[in-house]
Amino acid sequence: MLFGGRSAEHDISCVSATHVLKAIDPQRYDVVPIGIGRDGRWVLAAAAAELAAVGPSVDPLPVLADSPPEVPTVVLPILHGPNGEDGTVQGLLELAGLPYVGSGVLGSAVAMDKAMAKTVLDAVGIAQVRWRSLALHQQFGGAEAAALLDDLGPSVFVKPANMGSSIGVSKVTADGGTGALLAAAAEAFRYDDMVVFEEGVVARELECAVLGNDEPRASVVGEVVTGADFYDYRDKYFDGTAATVIPAELDEEVSVQMRDLAVQTFAALRCAGMARVDMFLEEVGPDGGPGRGILVNEVNTIPGFTPISMYPKLWEASGLGYPELIDELVRLALERHARRASHEVAPS
Repeated sequence: MLFGGRSAEHDISCVSATHVLKAIDPQRYDVVPIGIGRDGRWVLAAAAAELAAVGPSVDPLPVLADSPPEVPTVVLPILHGPNGEDGTVQGLLELAGLPYVGSGVLGSAVAMDKAMAKTVLDAVGIAQVRWRSLALHQQFGGAEAAALLDDLGPSVFVKPANMGSSIGVSKVTADGGTGALLAAAAEAFRYDDMVVFEEGVVARELECAVLGNDEPRASVVGEVVTGADFYDYRDKYFDGTAATVIPAELDEEVSVQMRDLAVQTFAALRCAGMARVDMFLEEVGPDGGPGRGILVNEVNTIPGFTPISMYPKLWEASGLGYPELIDELVRLALERHARRASHEVAPS
């Protein structure tokens, strides 16, 4: 199991890893935890446990095995954000010929990059909020900021394209003006070379977990009720003011549509194994008229596995407990690897 990583989401990865290891059946799996430090060092077993202790509120990572794993080996990357969720580690594992849990190189890279994911979803006709992207080298001054506010306002979310856990995300309103938008873009550029601007919507925030390879299935739909102005990093992990409702209180028809859309999105982005699909339900539009309905927000190919994380909670509410979920992820990893290994590598 890989955890930690060179990412701003390092601490969340460590917490996820701790709870995954608590749920894994040690009678079925010989687990070797490998921590990746912020400096990029890979550390085995006992030393990895020290890396996992990210604060007094987090239990130390249990070490279940010091010996090399026996075959078959499956790699479980619990690495959130860049250098783990973006196809980099997946490429390394492909070159090493190792089966691993989750999406492959392409699915991981596309889903991680919000600008690219939105481009793909637009191409296949999946509804989203209105958005724009900006590369670091592109001109973005007062005139460009004013035009963007006019286009996407009155509120705009500014995000690093390749980051999660709401790190580097800001909400800007028209009252803040172009100065606030320029500052928000500068904050997002601290984490990535590409920034995404999204139209702010008044909508319910809903999430659906997807599991599978060629025939993925969706969990029940859950709802996040934020305690902050938006579902930011502190609201997710520290303040405890966000609440989750599982299953969400939805008309059955809407719930089915959301589950179907989650699977369609999973397939469109070439995901595999697991992903969490986040959606909005805009019931009332900004003009007071009917809203646009279901809008896809983003996809996480390595969702959180902490006790408050939606992915395992959604599957638990769908009848699949935490240990059984891990079993299924391992099975899917072996299935996908066996299929890919059967492909011809030379012309016949």
